[in-house]
Amino acid sequence: MNGLELFLLGHKLIKIGQDAIPRSGFHTLPVSARTILVDVFEHSVSSIGEITSRTGFPQSLVSAAVAKFRDGGVMVTEPDPADRRRTLVRPAPGMREQGQRRADMVTVDDTLAKALGVEPEEVAQIVATLESLARRLSEVQAST
Repeated sequence: MNGLELFLLGHKLIKIGQDAIPRSGFHTLPVSARTILVDVFEHSVSSIGEITSRTGFPQSLVSAAVAKFRDGGVMVTEPDPADRRRTLVRPAPGMREQGQRRADMVTVDDTLAKALGVEPEEVAQIVATLESLARRLSEVQAST
C-alpha cells in the first residue's frame, strides 16, 4: 500500500463513518465546519492559529466557524492568559459526552456490511481489525 492508497482508504472510511453517525445537524454542516469541529474535539485546548495550521483553512474561515459554534453552545472561547491576543478554543462542557452518547447508540456493523457487501461474521472481523488499528493510533498519538 502506498500513501495515495492509504489516503483514499481513509477517505472511504470517513464516508462510511459519516453514514453510520445518527442523523443530526453535523450532517448539514459544510465539510470545512465539520473538519474544524472534529479538530477542536480531538485537541482539548487550541488557539485559532493552531486550528488553522492543522486544518489548512484560512484563519478567517476558522474564526468564523468557531464563532458560530461558540454562539451555538458547542465550543467555548477565552483569551489566552499567556498572550491575550490569542483566542483559546475548547469544546463546551458536556459536548464530548453528548456526542459520545449519540455515537454509542448505533454501531457501524450494518453500515459496513452494506458498504462492503459482506456477511455479519466478516463484519465482526473487520470491526475488530479497525478497533485494533484505532487503539494503536491512539496509543501513538498519546505518546507524542
